[in-house]
Amino acid sequence: MLTDLRGQSLPAGFSGVHDFEDVGLIPFDQQTDLLFTADFFTPMVDDAYNFGAIAAANALSDIYAKGGTPLAALNVAAFPQDLDVELLREILRGGAEKAAEGGIPIVGGHTVKDREIKFGMAIIGRVRREDFVPIGGARAGQSLVLTKGLGTGILATALKREKLDDSGIADLTSSMLQLNRDGSRIAREHGVAAATDVTGYGLLGHLLNMVCASHVEATIFFSRIPFLPRALDLALEGHVPGGGRSNLSFAAHRTTFAEQLDDTEKLLLADPQTSGGLLLAVDEERSTAMMAALLDAGYRAAIIGRVTAGSIEGGRIIVRR
Repeated sequence: MLTDLRGQSLPAGFSGVHDFEDVGLIPFDQQTDLLFTADFFTPMVDDAYNFGAIAAANALSDIYAKGGTPLAALNVAAFPQDLDVELLREILRGGAEKAAEGGIPIVGGHTVKDREIKFGMAIIGRVRREDFVPIGGARAGQSLVLTKGLGTGILATALKREKLDDSGIADLTSSMLQLNRDGSRIAREHGVAAATDVTGYGLLGHLLNMVCASHVEATIFFSRIPFLPRALDLALEGHVPGGGRSNLSFAAHRTTFAEQLDDTEKLLLADPQTSGGLLLAVDEERSTAMMAALLDAGYRAAIIGRVTAGSIEGGRIIVRR
């Protein structure tokens, strides 16, 4: 709907949304490029500190997905003037400490008055040109690896409706707080060819971006995909965010679903994620070793499918049971 708002063409060596990337890439010197990204959103958990930390982990994820190293961050915040400023302090503290875990300082930021709380970060990073992992590098025959379980949108919706128990809150929070830093390192060590992080567009939307950018197709298997505990049950109870339905509608025209999949299972694949995992394409012979390393590092990772024959058009997904 907004695809006509392209602005001026990018200079040589630059990359960004035109290339299906979630970061802006700007050449810096003969060996290094700079990475720019920004993300912010409303709270999805009740704890202010955790909300700030989750927002920071989510913003850092785009840098990690490209094989980069974050350098510094700016806070971006909106806050109602009638709320206790200590709440904002806790949000900023959570963000700062998660950024410190990622090895970067907060160098400034901007706050505005608003009717609802919002928080996130703008982050600058760098990547050696030879280490940059494009979204469009997937090739036929490669395995598709997902590093975190899906379902944060569903669990967060249940939480807002007070239908998520303490165990579910812990599962949701711990998944979103986990940095993708080690996953990025492991992916590079095992020759990852293409990568993106799974966030607001859900698995289907981000996989669709990958296959379109790579001019390939992909087959994924529902039975192999990791989900957060209770994600399916909560979805069956109707705790599905509106964004998931929009994501599914967007992806459906390029996705062929197995007849055995019901509507709820399809929605799970389109569930919008916050601080989700990395989606990686890697040569099949290296995928088992990558998986072992990811599991050892504490990720809920799985080989969920494969890249299939490429074409000039590409850009299709097949979902099997």
